[in-house]
Amino acid sequence: MEAPGEKTHTCGTICLKYLLFLFNILFWLAGGAVLAVGVWTLVVKSDYISLLNSSFYSASAYILIAAGVVVIVTGIIGCCATLKEMKSLLIVYLSLLLCIFLLELIAGVLAFITYQECFPFCYQLDEELRQNLKVTMQQKYQQPGEESVTQAVDKLQQEFKCCGSHNYSDWTDSVWTQTNDQLVPDSCCKTPTDLCGLRDHPSNIYRVEGGCIVKLEEFLLSQLYILGAVGIGIAFLQLVGMMFTCCLYRNLEEDPY
Repeated sequence: MEAPGEKTHTCGTICLKYLLFLFNILFWLAGGAVLAVGVWTLVVKSDYISLLNSSFYSASAYILIAAGVVVIVTGIIGCCATLKEMKSLLIVYLSLLLCIFLLELIAGVLAFITYQECFPFCYQLDEELRQNLKVTMQQKYQQPGEESVTQAVDKLQQEFKCCGSHNYSDWTDSVWTQTNDQLVPDSCCKTPTDLCGLRDHPSNIYRVEGGCIVKLEEFLLSQLYILGAVGIGIAFLQLVGMMFTCCLYRNLEEDPY
């Protein structure tokens, strides 16, 4: 026998509550994953991207972080609305899901379009990035007050297994090589050791076709692809959540109390 004032629900409503609660757990996990990718991108990979004088990479990382936080907060609201059966909070939750869904879908589609169209139409951008990286390497490497640039260049060349912006010969005209006997930095070497940059033989240093800038461009495009996949993936997840929310709201309206 039910206690006075206790709510009674049909089996369908109870199932919807559990499904929506499970959805919010998945939503939390998705938000945490997006947040983690954004933080990892900003902390681990952002140092050498600063060499390009481009805000795209850091902006994409901040977008991922912001999206992760919003998804987590929205998931908390969804859990509260589901467990407490607050129809007004369900409307707020549904509105948030709809807004995020539209924004992420648009962002994801634009990212994929840019990813597909970048190669044939980004020659001018590629040249700008190429020149920025080349000038930075030639004028700032191992110079007083440019320790962060030096560290970033060394990490870039070692991580991407490359040497110079376009190729190893870019170091010939650098300020650093004019006052040193080395032909290239030690970070160009396949096995970095002190003064290993005295030799620029292919057996000793990386001679990647296109240099470090090609590796960076590939990496930036892969990040753009990830942004698009994350945006569309979470948008689809939110679509499922909106369906569950609408069904639960309707069932709460119809169930006798």
